[in-house]
Amino acid sequence: MTKIIFFRSGGSFYGFEEQGHACSNEDGNDVLCAAISAMTMLIINTVEVAYASDVDYEIDDDNTRIKVTSKAALPEYEEDERKRYAVSGLFMSYFYQLNDMVEDYYENLEVDVVDKDYAE
Repeated sequence: MTKIIFFRSGGSFYGFEEQGHACSNEDGNDVLCAAISAMTMLIINTVEVAYASDVDYEIDDDNTRIKVTSKAALPEYEEDERKRYAVSGLFMSYFYQLNDMVEDYYENLEVDVVDKDYAE
């Protein structure tokens, strides 16, 4: 099962942590795992390249864990309101997309959100 926890501060989504394998099909044919991987990389690249903002990510292959955060989503780190809205909105969109996917993959995917301050 893949568990994804989103981080939110002051109502703004600023990151997430994914852990585990979806195991919805055999290796090489797991569409859920492929979708999660593709969406994760889309977020990293969009924040970093399209929004020209810093995005921090840690990939731990040994423990099948990835953590992605961006200070650009939070007013205490980013002055540009449009950029904050865009970055936070991207994380929030991913949260809602995954929640839709839980309906079909409830045995393979768990999504939650925690309210906590950004930790450096």
